[in-house]
Parts: sequence; structure tokens; C-alpha cells
Amino acid sequence: MNSNRPINLDLTTMELPLPAKASILHRISGVILFVAVAFMLCALDASLESAESFAAFTAAFDNGLVKFITWGILSALGYHFVAGIKHLLMDMGIGETKEGGRTGAMITLVAGVIVIVLAGVWVW
Repeated sequence: MNSNRPINLDLTTMELPLPAKASILHRISGVILFVAVAFMLCALDASLESAESFAAFTAAFDNGLVKFITWGILSALGYHFVAGIKHLLMDMGIGETKEGGRTGAMITLVAGVIVIVLAGVWVW
């Protein structure tokens, strides 16, 4: 029996590698998009109801909270898209090594931040 094995792992003290952090963010952005689909479909329905409802819908975008939620949805979409491209490249055999995974995660995080900033500039 190996006595060096940990008995109780404290996950809060473990340092995750960069690819794991990028993967967790990819999953979180997917969950956000799944929940956001309901709101986006309600918004689409409200905007298509009549000319008056479309005017009220567009007027709602003057509210800071609506802009923040829109930015959040676009940020999740942008990061999920960038991380999905990384996964497609890995499916083609690009970046499958340990160092390639780290480099791909770094590129994904940097490109994700760029997309998030651009979404913020576009919304605000």
C-alpha cells in the first residue's frame, strides 16, 4: 500500500493547469448560452409582435442593465466560439501535445478577452 497518496483532497488548494481553466470557462459559457436562449427567444418574439413592441424593445436598450446583459450574452457567445475553434483544430490533430494544449489555451484566453472587449465596445 502506498502511504504517500492523499487521503482527502482539498480542491480549493489545487492549482489547475491553464488548459483546464480554459475548458471550464468553455463549459460555463455554454451553460450561459443555454440559459440565454430563452431570453433571446422572448426578445425576438416581443420584437416581432408589432411596430410598437419593436419600438419599445429598442427603447429598452437605453437601460444600462439591458446593455450589461446583452454584453454578457455576447461575451459568452464570443468566448464559446473561440474555444470551439480551438477544439476543432485539436480534432484535426493541431495542438494535441501537452505544450500545444497550453499554447492553445493561452491563445484561446487572449482571443476571448479581445472578443469580450470588442463586444463591450459595440454594446456600449
